[in-house]
Amino acid sequence: MFIAFRMFFNCRFYYPIFTVLFLDFGLTVAQFSILNAVWAATIVLAEVPSGALADIVGRRRLLVFAAFSMLVEMAILCLAPMGNTTLLFGFFLVNRVLSGLAEAAASGADEAIAYDALQEKGMADQWGRVLDVQMRLRSVMFILTMTVGAAVYDPDLMTRIMAAFGSDHPFTQAQTLRFPLYLTFVLALFTLAAVLRLDESCPNPKADGTCEKPFGGLAMDAFKLTLDAGGWILKTPFVLAVILFGMLFDGILRMVITLASQYYRMVQLPESVYGIIGSVMAVMGLFIPRLALRIAENRSPAFCLWTTAATALAGLFGMVFFWPYTGLVPALVAFSALYMVGFYVSYFVNQQTSSSRRATVLSFKGLAYNLSYGFIGLVYAGLLEVKKKGFNTADMSTQAVENMVFTDTFFWFPLSLAVGVAVMTAGVLAFRARRR
Repeated sequence: MFIAFRMFFNCRFYYPIFTVLFLDFGLTVAQFSILNAVWAATIVLAEVPSGALADIVGRRRLLVFAAFSMLVEMAILCLAPMGNTTLLFGFFLVNRVLSGLAEAAASGADEAIAYDALQEKGMADQWGRVLDVQMRLRSVMFILTMTVGAAVYDPDLMTRIMAAFGSDHPFTQAQTLRFPLYLTFVLALFTLAAVLRLDESCPNPKADGTCEKPFGGLAMDAFKLTLDAGGWILKTPFVLAVILFGMLFDGILRMVITLASQYYRMVQLPESVYGIIGSVMAVMGLFIPRLALRIAENRSPAFCLWTTAATALAGLFGMVFFWPYTGLVPALVAFSALYMVGFYVSYFVNQQTSSSRRATVLSFKGLAYNLSYGFIGLVYAGLLEVKKKGFNTADMSTQAVENMVFTDTFFWFPLSLAVGVAVMTAGVLAFRARRR
């Protein structure tokens, strides 16, 4: 049920047309940016408190809340009125807040309930295999939702498909606009069904059979558990190092993926293949987790770090050259490192964390990732503005300026990652030398 939850909750039919969906509803680019900022802020504010609540009141309750929130957020989009921009923005604002709360509630709680179930059966050493299967099946689901979501959104394609079945009804964009949303609403129902079938284990049962909570089971004690988990991370160098390295890799690689469409344009790839590229990335998720599992089970954490760093840096430095067409190859190499990061961080953090604080610690990890992503985004936006002022743009189009600034600043991504890995590695070595 954990694997089913991850598949239905994270793979959504509207992802391939996410930006244009908002704009085709009638929102402006500025409103779209505001809504995304609200979504990110909601996750950051709710991430750690939700993890602590999961450890206090139960992981299953948080996951039920996440599933219900997904169901309501999709219903809001399915029913959102068109025409009145102010009212429409209000609908989307509620949707983004609920989406952020759902993401925060699910983060950490889903892994914690699954790992505890294995631990209770004496099968904690099988966690890597669970992650492997989960990532591979989610990749299959991602390919399906990417392909179908983009297809049903296209009114011309839907018209041709219906014509093949003998219907002469011509579809319009206003009609197909909500098709991916309706399909995602069905996924929300599947998500809720999977969560309701979860059975939360109790690692510390009392004599009367009830579950022993770390701080008495009161919601107010979530603050105490948050401080306890944060202090434990700071006092556990290995877990702290894993989270910090994951934070560095995830922030930079996610930002590059966010800018991927601009990179594809610069290496002269037609926009019609962007969806196919997304599916290719998902296919990589079928075999990279299996490779990461073998490495994690047979090699040291340091070896896992260096192979991930080598993969990410090789891809990012290759992307700097913006080779026409073949520039896709280093991009896929770089993006594959994100699968490795996700696997290794979850594998090692869950191994080291006790059940009583697992969801809270995993929420700290999620918080660190989102802070890293947001910080890198702000720094890069500032870098773009500074660089743009150094160009003589009098005889250049806006698009030409954006393209030139992008190509001239991209090298900061592999450079920042290389420096970050070097600094963190030096810090780890210095810490080990001091302990000796």
